[in-house]
Amino acid sequence: MYLSPRIRCWFAAASLTALSAVPGLAAAQTAAAIKPNVVILATGGTIAGAGATTVNSASYSAAKVAVDKLIIGLPELQNVANVRGEQTFQIASESFTNDNLLVLARRVSALAKDPAVNGIVVTHGTDTLEETAYFLNLVVHTDKPIVVVGSMRPGTALSADGALNLYDAVSVAASADAMGKGVLVTMNDEINSGRDVVKLINIKTEAFKSQWGALGMVVEGKNYWFRAPVKRHTMQSEFDIDSIQSLPVVEIVYGYGNVPRSAVDAIGATPGLQAIVHAGTGNGSVADRVVPALQDLRAKGINVIRSSRVPAGFVLRNAEQPDDKYDWVVAHDLNPQKARILAMVAMTKTRDPKELQRIFWSY
Repeated sequence: MYLSPRIRCWFAAASLTALSAVPGLAAAQTAAAIKPNVVILATGGTIAGAGATTVNSASYSAAKVAVDKLIIGLPELQNVANVRGEQTFQIASESFTNDNLLVLARRVSALAKDPAVNGIVVTHGTDTLEETAYFLNLVVHTDKPIVVVGSMRPGTALSADGALNLYDAVSVAASADAMGKGVLVTMNDEINSGRDVVKLINIKTEAFKSQWGALGMVVEGKNYWFRAPVKRHTMQSEFDIDSIQSLPVVEIVYGYGNVPRSAVDAIGATPGLQAIVHAGTGNGSVADRVVPALQDLRAKGINVIRSSRVPAGFVLRNAEQPDDKYDWVVAHDLNPQKARILAMVAMTKTRDPKELQRIFWSY
């Protein structure tokens, strides 16, 4: 039924008048309307974990606490935003699959399109958090803040870090100044780009870092920004989760001293394989006995992507190997696991190595 603007204004005024008759209710309703609306998508992980005692900070069971309990246990969230949660998964992140990535990204995309949602938080296990954050950064078209967060200690542990990490994540997701910066990761008071951040240690709470530095920090609910992402992401991405039905098969093979070619041959036999990421030593180096195995795969139409197992720096094209001659791709500064994510997304559109290389330079 159509209502003129004048009639709609009258109804609004009448509603406020009625609310004012209830002590405190009008103020509470007005405050709730002013606060941003943030949805927490929970997937499990340590942030939803529980240990046997308070001293169990490294030995515990992940993915035990439901999102509603996380929210109830942190009432300070309601001072920041109108928060509601959805239990998307309840798994440890090392068990995340491509299907999980697709389901999560589609839900994030749907929420981002909802005008009533201002920001989205994804709670996640730390083992593959960096991969999921980068995937969302590539395929969700929105300028609304998307923040991925986890913890290194379960909530039952002494000095647990999950509560403050989650508070910071909601605070960032509710902030207008976080818009347009791509998918973010808030851990240990830092705000990092989902593209750059990696897990560098498995015990300390300062586990996540970017070799190019944090984008900023969040302190007592206030954001302090120092740089912005320059690689393509979210709204500028040529990839869109709404058009991706499945992800191509891309695998990783590891380089090390005395490595045989047998690992490459074994992975090369994976059904449906479309690309292989070689986690090389140094500058993405490939052992002399492994080069022919990778050449054989390329001759079969399987793309070869040179990455490095070194946690910092980047792979130079045509430096350690004649990439132009072999028709190979270099991963630039992406570690092997993130190179796999980008390769899967890119190969939903192209298998041309020159186009793949352009994509690796751009994202």
